[in-house]
Amino acid sequence: MTENNFENIALNAKTASKKLASVSTGVKNSALLKIAETLDLNKEKILIANALDLANAKSKVESGKLSQAVYNRLKLDGNKMRDMIQGIVDVYELEDPIGKVLMQRSLDTGLVLTKVSCPIGVLGIIFEARPDVISQISALAIKSSNAVILKGGKESVNTNKAIMETIQNALKKIDGFPENVLTQVFTREDVAEMLKQDNYIDLIIPRGGNSLVKFVKENTKIPVLGHADGICHIFIDKSADYDKAERIVIDAKTQYPSACNSVETLLIHKDFSKKEYLLNVLRNADIELIFTPESWHKEYSDKILAVKEVSSLEEAIEHINKYSSGHTDSIITESRENAEIFMNTVDSAGVYHNVSTRFADGFRYGFGAEVGISTNKTHARGPVGLEGLTIYKYKIQGNGDIVKDYVEGKKKFNHKNLL
Repeated sequence: MTENNFENIALNAKTASKKLASVSTGVKNSALLKIAETLDLNKEKILIANALDLANAKSKVESGKLSQAVYNRLKLDGNKMRDMIQGIVDVYELEDPIGKVLMQRSLDTGLVLTKVSCPIGVLGIIFEARPDVISQISALAIKSSNAVILKGGKESVNTNKAIMETIQNALKKIDGFPENVLTQVFTREDVAEMLKQDNYIDLIIPRGGNSLVKFVKENTKIPVLGHADGICHIFIDKSADYDKAERIVIDAKTQYPSACNSVETLLIHKDFSKKEYLLNVLRNADIELIFTPESWHKEYSDKILAVKEVSSLEEAIEHINKYSSGHTDSIITESRENAEIFMNTVDSAGVYHNVSTRFADGFRYGFGAEVGISTNKTHARGPVGLEGLTIYKYKIQGNGDIVKDYVEGKKKFNHKNLL
């Protein structure tokens, strides 16, 4: 696609975002229900398209050109389709995040300042493999009144087209819903052009591996929200309950090994009495254990787990803050004090006590869905749902008020909070 053509796409999305900002909650909710209904009616068509992508991907896995982890993310089945549709319904049921009064303050009599939530504008989403991302992000964008331009991986091109076509057909049936709110592009050249559109695109969200996120951050002036790695840790404290430890570690490593919230490093206190027994249980669960320092930097996205013995809670926290990607880290302990220290001092978007790292997910948080996980420390952090796709503006209502009166002392601010 040429630069001018992509600029037109971005301009159209910007125009659509401004129209969508004034669309009622009722229209947006009608759109979401129609999308869920239409996806349900077209499940077979989408699964057939996915089967074609899987067949193409299988030969690449066999030749080593595509990882098994990417292949696993690509696959849709009846359960994933059900969850995909339910995710849209869940977003429908959430409160509209736009137009919420976040703060209201009297500056002076008859002079009122109000802080109100509003859309970000246009989102550029670049993702690899997972085709269910399209429905998740489309639902969140619609409910949060943002336009979105989506670029999926070539591995899932047939599935992506089938899902987006189904969604667009649903939106055409909704009176009052603007055109060009959702746009899909397909090529590597489109990514390069997207990253140039800082006049029209307000936020880029890459969902993929380290190389993708690094490339995006290095090649755009547009703010980027996301995470490069998912190096998550579990620390088994000396007071940990063994049964909890076994259940949590096995779930965090084997339930879906290719997920970014799968545990990659297990830290075990030297005084945890059942260390060797636990390690044997993990091996029997087909988990390969690695004990070298080189493994502390790696995101395996497979049934491979780095293991390190530590001598104290402080050493575990120090290790995590050095090697963690800032995604999600968990402590297993019966000591409330140690749990509080861990959760207060580990510098990650998610810090857990006696639970699996796999809970780091927008759906599981009750966000309905997510556009991704952010390890940023500004704007949004952790699973990014509706609230993470909003920003705010300040409104002042007055009656001919001017600053000169306050500078010259004719009037004084009262600064009284009204909410």
